[in-house]
Amino acid sequence: MTKADIVEAVYARLREQGAYSKRDAAEIVESVFETMKDALGSGEKIKVSGFGNFVVREKSERVGRNPQTGTQIMISARRVLTFKPSQVLKNLLNG
Repeated sequence: MTKADIVEAVYARLREQGAYSKRDAAEIVESVFETMKDALGSGEKIKVSGFGNFVVREKSERVGRNPQTGTQIMISARRVLTFKPSQVLKNLLNG
């Protein structure tokens, strides 16, 4: 599913109410994503009830190995985004 598909789905639901255009739906979706990016960028957790949690974790520098040559290399410290689905979402996916 792409962002355009999400906009279409939101528009289809809002169209029933007759109050929003497709452009409004696109702005709503874009606003939600921008808000999420800003929150994650500043290190905040995002908890969406019934969906899951988005968390930014700090990974420290560590020693890794080049699989082609076998030589050791240093993997730099970085921030990674993790997602943990809620139990409701897990149950939906697994019937």
